[in-house]
Amino acid sequence: MSGKSLDPEAQTPSPPPPPVWEVEVSGVSKVPGRTDRLPQDEADWLTVIRISRYHINSRVPCPSSVCSHGDVVDIYQREFLALRERLHSAEQENLRRSKELNLVLEEIKRAIAEKQALRDINRTWSSLSEETRLKLWNVSSSKNVLQLPSIFHHLPHLLNREDSLQPAVHLGQGRTGVSIVMGVPSVKREVHSYLTDTLSSLMSELSAAEKDDCVIVVLIAEADQQYASSVADNLKRLFPAEIQAGLLEVVSPSVHFYPDFSRLRESFGDPKERVRWRTKQNLDYCFLMMYAQTKGTYYVQLEDDIVARPNYFTTMKNFALQQPSEEWMILEFSQLGFIGKMFKSLDLSLIVEFMLMFYKDKPIDWLLDHIMWVKVCNPEKDAKHCDRQKANLRIRFKPSLFQHVGTHSSLAGKIQKLKDKDFGKQTLHKGHANPLAEVTTSLKTYQHFTLEKAYLGEDFFWAFTPVAGDFIRIRFFTPVRIERYFFRSGNIEHPGDKLFNTSVEVLPFDNIQAEKEALTEGREKTPKYHRTEDGFIRIGTFQNGIAEGEVDPTFGPLEAMRLSVITDSPVWVILSEIFIKKAE
Repeated sequence: MSGKSLDPEAQTPSPPPPPVWEVEVSGVSKVPGRTDRLPQDEADWLTVIRISRYHINSRVPCPSSVCSHGDVVDIYQREFLALRERLHSAEQENLRRSKELNLVLEEIKRAIAEKQALRDINRTWSSLSEETRLKLWNVSSSKNVLQLPSIFHHLPHLLNREDSLQPAVHLGQGRTGVSIVMGVPSVKREVHSYLTDTLSSLMSELSAAEKDDCVIVVLIAEADQQYASSVADNLKRLFPAEIQAGLLEVVSPSVHFYPDFSRLRESFGDPKERVRWRTKQNLDYCFLMMYAQTKGTYYVQLEDDIVARPNYFTTMKNFALQQPSEEWMILEFSQLGFIGKMFKSLDLSLIVEFMLMFYKDKPIDWLLDHIMWVKVCNPEKDAKHCDRQKANLRIRFKPSLFQHVGTHSSLAGKIQKLKDKDFGKQTLHKGHANPLAEVTTSLKTYQHFTLEKAYLGEDFFWAFTPVAGDFIRIRFFTPVRIERYFFRSGNIEHPGDKLFNTSVEVLPFDNIQAEKEALTEGREKTPKYHRTEDGFIRIGTFQNGIAEGEVDPTFGPLEAMRLSVITDSPVWVILSEIFIKKAE
């Protein structure tokens, strides 16, 4: 036996001392008065939780740096779970946004591809014949067996360009929801354009409330885009307030809207040029109606060489609203041509489609009569019965509200002196009680239409073409204070005989005092009014044939007033209204 002791206690080894745990959590910095600050990220929290769980399960004392309080583990666990939840939510949100961005990217790629494909199709499409294009359109336009007709069946050339139905010129505010839309097609005339006179007549007879309840759409029906743009610019210059307010809109069709007119066949004894003229006119009406149909309750077709009666708008509106039924199709406010014809906007689609079917065959007035014949006439009954039935669809208002004033037709070389007898004789001048005065002029008077009669309100003044330097002078018998003035040139029969580039001038009785009080303003004493060499003060000008305004009371009593022509005029001149109101 060996010499080693056999004492059992001596043979049993002593248990190892408990390990000393010193926790050094990565990223944990020391803070005075405290062992550690809270961990900063998920790895730190995992380390702390792992150490804490070990000490709890093994019952080994936990270092104070980790388990300084009994509930710190629970706090750490809750904070860790909250952090993990936030990270999970952020990850899900990131995935969602990534999917959305991918969808947007795919849409952009698809749009670019479709645009490129459309360009390729248009190039191929243009090389096909119209018959082939129409067949392809029928096959591709619908999956149904039955094919519905469209504007492309009647005008297949429109398929050549995607912008063929878009206006090339478009001025206005896009006003909708009005009672009446008035369509005024206008073309280039070789001799004289009546368009601005027509618009002046239409708008001058509207009250403020009526101006808010209608839209006047001018169609410049010319493929010459340079001409269309020049007319639009001129209207923008003459009627800026009306365009800005939404009362006036100006459009012009695309150069690709019109078909090739060279292949039209002659019919009804009309020469080729007249067939072309009436065919294009039908398409112009269609374009206007298509543009206007969503803008208002009623649509009124007009022309660009007319004048309107006072109160025409309310008269038309009331007549339409007072109809005993909605069976009517056309309300006529003029017996001439296609002037003053009112339609319900809901009927315009039907009318346009019918016109497109036969636009090459007959003029517009015949086509309108055919529409009504198809709707109500019985082929087994006589013409008188048919006329009675059509009279329920086509209702006439008297007296006429519009008069045709143009002499030179839009058809080259055609002279037309059409007048609506139902329009009645209109007052060609308007008289007022003006202050006593002597009136003189340098203009050459035509016949018996003297300036004296115009000033007294007995007739209008009519003179030959003015030139720069011509004048109309009103010299009061005694100096008089004037509150305001109004001069109207042109009249309903000769709306174009207006004063252009003409100023209104006054001559104060006390020139020295007037210059002291009224001719300068502000500290710099800049000129407020322009003074002529002979002492007159310029206070206004003619705009669209009318000059009106107030007279500055600081001028005091006036000795005279004068209208001075600044540049040569292209037309004769009519002065149909002179109103000089004395101050109270």
